Amino acid sequence: MTTTVRVRYAPSPTGEPHVGNIRTALFNWLYARHTGGAFILRIEDTDQQRIVEGALEAIYDSLDWLGLAWDEGPRVGGPYGPYIQSERKAMGIYQEQADQLVREGHAYYCYCTQEELEQMRKEQQRRKEPPRYDRRCRPLTDAEHKVREGKPKVVRFKTPLAGDPITVHDIIRGDVAFDPATLDDFVLLKSDGFPTYHLACVVDDHAMHISHVLRAEEWLPSTPRHLLLYQALAWDPPLFGHMPMIFGPDRAKLSKRHGATSTLEYRDQGFLPEAMFNFLALLGWSLDDKTEIIPREDMVRYFSLERVGKSPAIFDRTKLEWMNGVYLRQLPQDKLVNQLAEALDSYIQKHQELVQVPPSPDYLRAVVPLVQERLKTLNPQEVWDLCSFFLVELPEYGEGLTPKGMAPEVTRAALQATLAILQALDSFDAATMEAALRPLAERLQLKTGQLFGAIRLAVTGRTAAPPLFDTLAVVGRERVLARLAGAITKLSDETRP
Repeated sequence: MTTTVRVRYAPSPTGEPHVGNIRTALFNWLYARHTGGAFILRIEDTDQQRIVEGALEAIYDSLDWLGLAWDEGPRVGGPYGPYIQSERKAMGIYQEQADQLVREGHAYYCYCTQEELEQMRKEQQRRKEPPRYDRRCRPLTDAEHKVREGKPKVVRFKTPLAGDPITVHDIIRGDVAFDPATLDDFVLLKSDGFPTYHLACVVDDHAMHISHVLRAEEWLPSTPRHLLLYQALAWDPPLFGHMPMIFGPDRAKLSKRHGATSTLEYRDQGFLPEAMFNFLALLGWSLDDKTEIIPREDMVRYFSLERVGKSPAIFDRTKLEWMNGVYLRQLPQDKLVNQLAEALDSYIQKHQELVQVPPSPDYLRAVVPLVQERLKTLNPQEVWDLCSFFLVELPEYGEGLTPKGMAPEVTRAALQATLAILQALDSFDAATMEAALRPLAERLQLKTGQLFGAIRLAVTGRTAAPPLFDTLAVVGRERVLARLAGAITKLSDETRP
């Protein structure tokens, strides 16, 4: 076995890769980068019935988005290609190994039809036996095979009927023993000539000199089959490590009901690749017991399989949103301005009737410091919700215009006094406005929070918004005065007998 670390990510193009699948890629990539080894991408498309159009591009896009560049594989080549299994099948690689296993007595041809297999399963269920192939074709003689010549057939592995337990030396889980009596004679080569996962992954991992197979826990029960294959082919197996499952917050297996599961859905919902990388890396691995925000270069430096856990990892979207917010606040201002501009443009294209103030880069540069602390994602809807009152002439007053504890007449009088003061100011900066309006609360016998709450509602339509006077300065004199006047008129109409 090679002493150089060579790991592989081997997805099937049966849909957009979900977060658990990409977590596998990320751990393999980190281990390769930490050890100075190679990260190989191999596409396992032997199950032709389940291939989904566009899935291959989605795999590439997901890896590209997260910056998981591969050293060998499709698009980049390498010394052990081709790296797409259907192309390797065309070269006869799998057929050759299956034929060898039959010749050497480790495998046999099975002619059972789908109808026969289905009937077999029904009989086993009726007898309350675990469904498995009953090995009826295993004892066929050469003469009996000759009679069936030309019929559709598969190649099955001749699993030992008894013997010592098969022990998987798992890097993450320790030794796991399997009773060979629980294993059936699994299919190696299907009747259409395509290999099953069991044969293809063993043949390709050997041919590509894979040193470590790091994959999801769900593949652990398949590993004894693979070890039997390695033994039959007289090859040294790689080291195996099976990563923990990913559960939702309710401790059930992660699924659509927990939110998006496709990696690209999170990209489209406005999550940053840096945040997603950080979050996924902590699903089963940790640097220590407390560190949450870890730069990529530190993960590469400190990643180890010893710190990969056995227990299921919890995918908590609330934590992901928090982490994304941290990364958003770390973005340079110009980069965040560009990101906000893209998100707003995406929203405005669909809702052009809402916008009266086009968000120029300079204007957004003034808005960014006021919303950056509250951003969780760059989802267009979320960005619009945070920024909309900066971009319309008049806000919507869905929350009303009267703060809690203030009568409409008192609110109207407070806004009239505010309007008069702001109209008289020479400067419309935050400090000047605050100095002019703070004494007004005392004069009107109001709490500062009541007065400022009334102004905030009139100008933004919200009870919660960024710092008031910074917001007024960015909204600008003309629109602030117009909004105050409009709010006063609306209150007058509401209080008129």
